[in-house]
Amino acid sequence: MTVIHAKTALLPTGWANDVAVTVADGRIISVQTGVAGNGVDCLLPAPVNLHSHAFQRAMAGMTEARGAGQDSFWTWRTLMYRFLDRLSPDDVQAIAAMVMLEMAEAGYAAVAEFHYLHHAPGGAAYADLAEMSARIAAAAAETGLGLTHLPVLYERGGCDGRALTAGQLRFGNDPERFAQLWQAAAKALATLPADTVLGVAPHSLRAASPAALRMAEALAPNAPIHIHVAEQVAEVTEVLGATGARPVQWLLENHNLSSRWCLIHATQMEPFETEAMAKSGAIAGLCPITEANLGDGIFDGVRFRAHGGAFGVGSDSNVRISLSEELRLLEYSQRLGLKGRALLAEEGRSTGRVLYEAACVGGALAGGRQAGAIAAGNWADLMALDCSGPDLQPSRGDMILDTFIFAGDDRMVADVWSAGRHIVSGGRHTARDGIVARYRSVMARLRDVL
Repeated sequence: MTVIHAKTALLPTGWANDVAVTVADGRIISVQTGVAGNGVDCLLPAPVNLHSHAFQRAMAGMTEARGAGQDSFWTWRTLMYRFLDRLSPDDVQAIAAMVMLEMAEAGYAAVAEFHYLHHAPGGAAYADLAEMSARIAAAAAETGLGLTHLPVLYERGGCDGRALTAGQLRFGNDPERFAQLWQAAAKALATLPADTVLGVAPHSLRAASPAALRMAEALAPNAPIHIHVAEQVAEVTEVLGATGARPVQWLLENHNLSSRWCLIHATQMEPFETEAMAKSGAIAGLCPITEANLGDGIFDGVRFRAHGGAFGVGSDSNVRISLSEELRLLEYSQRLGLKGRALLAEEGRSTGRVLYEAACVGGALAGGRQAGAIAAGNWADLMALDCSGPDLQPSRGDMILDTFIFAGDDRMVADVWSAGRHIVSGGRHTARDGIVARYRSVMARLRDVL
């Protein structure tokens, strides 16, 4: 049993001083206020990073030179396919561990890994179908970061059923083999802690047929189901031409969307889709840094929240892993689009607090993780800020989060607990040195691939 004392903490009822949080077996047993003691400056619930492709972290900084013609998401994707053909299982494990380390140091307690790199270069299956899932599990074991593992069903090259291209062969499975892979992934995760979750992820309406999507949904009927949707105009055009409906519209009409579902990106929606998605309970999986990097567009966040929509944030391509920056860019994109300020703030709650609390609640739902608030019964997913600096030291209440998100950065993160595991202390991950050394070795070989 561990007791964490905090000078101030954000509880479901609001801010409280002199808080003692008791943790046992990874869960919060009790939360008491008015209990003075030596401890952290400010204690917050720590969110789930709800969308990550770990291996893409190693591409950061490698795709910013302009090619012939207009660069786009689609030209970036071609480079990504070329890059991933060089990755071995050892490489993927080393990269994933670095990604999880950086997520923890940024303030995340867990990650939902949208995992589609299943096979060897050329598409041949490994002897263990879940070899690559096992590598993600090994990285989670080493770092202590909570894991929601989402094996991806990638069946076809487009809505017309065309075959996968060379760059997609490492992803591909028909529904029958995918079901075998999913079961094997469950075995690979069996040695991880009790807070580990196995979900499922049909990649997109382009890559998974309606029948395959239904199979994936039934494969794990009580687990999270994530899907890329409406990220690019060309994607919307293709789905509309094939089905007669826009992607989000099609999902709303053909599936019983709920908080079990996480729709990733959804940056290309019409107002009627935004409103209906919000009312469905499906979580919007937003990745503002990646969406900006790839030119995806701006999510209609103000409309979505006005109709009760829930969201969380993720780091997607991992070009930059920063919790504070994801939240900052989410609000700033709304300001740029609508030419206003404090657009996601609410009466009685500042912009920073709305962003942070919504990301905690939505991320926990998307991760299938009982967390998202400092409350008895939840996993002890906690983050402490160091308030000794000149910006945070005089801040109180909501201004703490406004300062962290809009004036600060991840250097303000002092401690992180994932289901009670104290994985970041003094701003550093407890296994940092070994993980960084292995990642450095991998990058020395990969840096010039593109």
